[in-house]
Amino acid sequence: MQMNVHLNFQGNCAEAFDFYKKIFGAKDAFAMKYGEAPQGMPIPPNWKDKIMHTSIPLGDGRLMGCDAPPDSSTPIGGFQVSVESKDEAEVKRIYEALKEGGSVQMAMAPTFWSSLFGMCTDKFGVAWMVGMPGVEQG
Repeated sequence: MQMNVHLNFQGNCAEAFDFYKKIFGAKDAFAMKYGEAPQGMPIPPNWKDKIMHTSIPLGDGRLMGCDAPPDSSTPIGGFQVSVESKDEAEVKRIYEALKEGGSVQMAMAPTFWSSLFGMCTDKFGVAWMVGMPGVEQG
């Protein structure tokens, strides 16, 4: 089984995923715009250039997203995307990049469960937990 994360954006999905591609060094990316949908699919006015589906590899899974049409869209919230690496420099780099233009909920520091951990919300409103592997949870 594999678990992926899918994020709904309110019109800025392409910008967000360009940001994530740079941070995570994603070379394999997929994107489909609403304008590429089969004929007859209802598409909101001026929505043909918005993202219907996109994804990038992230570890053993994928980070996926879309621009949710205005009538079915809600602001992002109520969860955090967790990313971890055994490479301390990589953890610090990812955290610093994600917090740029966003906000910090917990500064990067050692904790009782991890040698390095931090929480931030990026400039697109996505909440992240970034750290090094710690205590195994079963």
